[in-house]
Amino acid sequence: NMFYTCGPNEAMVVSGFCRSPPLMIAGGRVFVVPCVQQIQRISLNTLTLNVKSDKVYTRHGVPISVTGIAQMKIQGQNKQMLAAACQMFMGKSEPEIAQIALETLEGHQRAIIAHLTVEEIYKDRKKFSEQVFKVASSDLVNMGISVVSYTLKDVHDDQDYLHSLGKARTAQVQKDARIGEAQNKRDAVIREAHAMQVKVSAQYKNEIDMAKAQRDYELKKAAYDTEVNTKKAESEMAYQLQVAKTKQRIEEEKMQVQVVERTQQITLQEQEITRREKELEAKVKKPAEAERYRLEKLAEAHRLKLIMEAEAEAESIRVKGEAEAFAVEAKGRAEAEQMAKKAEAFQEYKDGAMVDMLLEKLPLMVEEISRPLCQAQKITMVSSGGGEVGASKLSGEVLDIMTRLPDTVEKLTGASFNPLHTKPQVTNW
Repeated sequence: NMFYTCGPNEAMVVSGFCRSPPLMIAGGRVFVVPCVQQIQRISLNTLTLNVKSDKVYTRHGVPISVTGIAQMKIQGQNKQMLAAACQMFMGKSEPEIAQIALETLEGHQRAIIAHLTVEEIYKDRKKFSEQVFKVASSDLVNMGISVVSYTLKDVHDDQDYLHSLGKARTAQVQKDARIGEAQNKRDAVIREAHAMQVKVSAQYKNEIDMAKAQRDYELKKAAYDTEVNTKKAESEMAYQLQVAKTKQRIEEEKMQVQVVERTQQITLQEQEITRREKELEAKVKKPAEAERYRLEKLAEAHRLKLIMEAEAEAESIRVKGEAEAFAVEAKGRAEAEQMAKKAEAFQEYKDGAMVDMLLEKLPLMVEEISRPLCQAQKITMVSSGGGEVGASKLSGEVLDIMTRLPDTVEKLTGASFNPLHTKPQVTNW
């Protein structure tokens, strides 16, 4: 295997061929050529050290024992510190590295204890911890180790020096407490007596004020009663006087009201007269004038209407006469032309024209002859047994009448249709 990896809590150092200076990798991977290159590992885990300094003499010569807790680790992100740590600790285990760092920290801790008093160490532990942290960090950084934290855990001695300091402080505190308690009790008694005095004074003053108030009340009540009785008498007299004045004023007001009512009645009568005059004018005079004006306008309109109707009728008669004259003239011309054409036709076709005219009028003559029979509701026929009976008899009667028509026409007009019966060609129709 030529590829090597390590976690974030470990560093690899590759040395050998083409690795001068050696390659240091904190948390990663690297390619190593076998036989010509070598790989070594160093831990970057945090080390917890219990730094104990027993019976170290302080500045005043008091022996005390101090215990501190320190957290430290080899700094892998700083290449210079990592290189220094590799030079000093490569090949060593974590306990060996921890022992070297522990001895260094303990030496610095003893040196700082020797420069301080017991009171300074005991009372200001934070200051002591900061001094140890500062001095140890500046020294261990040269080894590639960074101090993460340092805390003073315990301070004690075998001579009961700290206990004596505690007793003195405890006695002082207890004395101050007893003095404070006595002062508080004294102040409480004084305040209670003062409060009682104030209470009694206030009570007496309150009773005096109540007596004064009662006296003032009685005096003022008597004065008020006298004044009230006087006012009542005056009020009764004033009431009677006021009643008389009020009655007089009421009478005056009544007279004034009557005068006002009379005046109002006169005014109302005048207004009523004026209203009636205006009403008569509005209902009689104005309508009469309006009616007269309306009748005049109606008469004028009727006259104009009659004139216009007469003119229109005359014009209508004239136009109608002209139209009738024109129609009669046109009809006369048309009849004349028709008669002339008929005459020409009769002249040209002679018997044929007469036959055509006869045939044209024959259905009309048959219709007129048979009309009385059509209007008859009931026909009773009596036969002697020697002829036809029924519809054929009626048809024969109509045809018999038709055969007698030429003779009748000849007697009336002088025109003879008899030659038509002698010509064979007539039988074709």
